[in-house]
Amino acid sequence: MTQAIAPTPAVPHAQVKPRSLGRRILARPELSSLLGAVAVFVLFLAVAPPFREAASLSTVLYASSTLGIATVGVSLLMIGGEFDLSAGVGVTTSSLAGSMLAFQLTVNVWVGVLLALVLSLGIGFFNGWLVMRTRLPSFLITLASFLMLQGLNLAITKLVTGNVATDSIADMDGFDSAKAVFASDVHIGGVAVKITVFWWILLLAIATWVLLRTKVGNWIYAVGGQADSARAVGVPVKWTKIGLFMTVGFCTWFVGMHQLFAFDVQQSGQGVGNELYFIAAAVVGGCLLTGGYGSAIGGAIGALIFGATTQGIVYAGWNPDWVKFFVGAVLLIATLLNMWVRLRTARR
Repeated sequence: MTQAIAPTPAVPHAQVKPRSLGRRILARPELSSLLGAVAVFVLFLAVAPPFREAASLSTVLYASSTLGIATVGVSLLMIGGEFDLSAGVGVTTSSLAGSMLAFQLTVNVWVGVLLALVLSLGIGFFNGWLVMRTRLPSFLITLASFLMLQGLNLAITKLVTGNVATDSIADMDGFDSAKAVFASDVHIGGVAVKITVFWWILLLAIATWVLLRTKVGNWIYAVGGQADSARAVGVPVKWTKIGLFMTVGFCTWFVGMHQLFAFDVQQSGQGVGNELYFIAAAVVGGCLLTGGYGSAIGGAIGALIFGATTQGIVYAGWNPDWVKFFVGAVLLIATLLNMWVRLRTARR
C-alpha cells in the first residue's frame, strides 16, 4: 500500500519592506545641494540688501544659467563615469569659430552658428571616440584636448584676424535674429530676464526626462556604475559614452553662441578654468566622481549656488578676491555633506 505524502506547505516569499519617505528623500543626490542653496540664499538675503531686489535675482539667475547650461552636459557625462576638461575652452572655441567663419566667408551669421555646432559636436565625438578607443582615462584625453584647443584658439585667431580678438559681426545678416535666440531679454513684471535662463530650464527638463524616463537614462547610469556589466547585458557602452561627450559639446556650443551674440567681439584667451566650475557645480549637485550616481537637477542647484555666491559677494560689498575662496569652501562643504548623507542612508 502506497502511503500518501502530505504536500509541503508553501513558504511565503520574503517581502521587502518599502523604504520610508524620509529615506527616499535622504537618498536623493540633490538633497545636500538643496540644503546648501537654501543656506547661501539665506546668508545673502540677510547681509546684502540689494540681493533682495527682483533685478538682483534676475542677475543671479543669469550668472547661474550660463554656468548651468554647460553643467547639464557635464553632469550627464559624470553620471556616465567620465570627465571633460576641455569644456571651458570649448565654449570659446565655438564662439570664435562661429564669428570668424561668418565674417571670413561673408555669409549669414546663422551659417557660422551651424558650422560652429558641427565643430563642437565633432570635438565631443573626438574626445569620446579616443577615450573608448584607447581606454585611457578621460581626464588625460580631455586635458590634452584642453591644451590643444587653448593653443588653437589663440593661434588661429591671430592668423585670421591679426589680433587676439575677432572682428565685429554686429552689422551682418542674421545677427539680430540670432541674438534674439541666444542673448535677448524677456521682460517679466518690469524685470529683464535673460533668455538663457529659459533655455537652461528647458535643457534641464529634457536631461531629467532622459535620465528618469528613458532607456538611454538607464544606460547612462549603467555605464557609469559598472561599464563591463552593462556591456554584458547589451548596453551600447561605446556609443552611450560618445553621445555623452557630444552632449557636452552641444551645451558648450550653446553657451558659446550666447557669448558671441551678447558681446559681439570674442577674446581668444577666454574660457580657461571654467571647466572646473562646471565640474564643481556637478559635484556640489551630488554627482559622484566615480560615476553612476547623480542628477541633472542636482547640477542645476550646484550652478545656482555658484551664481548666488559670486553675485552675493558683490551685492554684500565684500572684497571680490574672496569669491574663489567661498566657491571652494562651498564645494568642500557640499562634498562632505554628500558623503555624510550617503553613508547615513546606506546604514539604515
